[in-house]
Amino acid sequence: MEHQQKIIEAIKSATNHVESSMKALVNRDKNGVADSVWRAAADLEYANFLFSIVIQGESESSSWKLDLRSKQVEIRPLLMSAQDLLRDAESGLGVSELREAYKKTWMARGYLLKVQGILERRRKEGRTSSSTT
Repeated sequence: MEHQQKIIEAIKSATNHVESSMKALVNRDKNGVADSVWRAAADLEYANFLFSIVIQGESESSSWKLDLRSKQVEIRPLLMSAQDLLRDAESGLGVSELREAYKKTWMARGYLLKVQGILERRRKEGRTSSSTT
């Protein structure tokens, strides 16, 4: 199954980028974190697109949305949650649990989108505070 192999590759790539973002976070490399998170999110968008082709006609993803409205969410736990979900998704694909892997990939994407929002808000706040002094 060609699509399934591409999904596996995209998930592996996303996992590697999440790991890179965590290393960049430890090294306080803001640009490295943002770049790696963006690349991981892009890989997950691709994986989710492929999942939607493989699992046609079933739109369950609306029930998978995460409730991450809190403004004080930290980046590291979000990245760790995404990483765990991606590992589970990858192992689920190995035993042909496509729907569960799709769900976990979709949810990991949600965590990364939240991280991107936090990074963007921090970037804007940094620009505002530096321009007022």
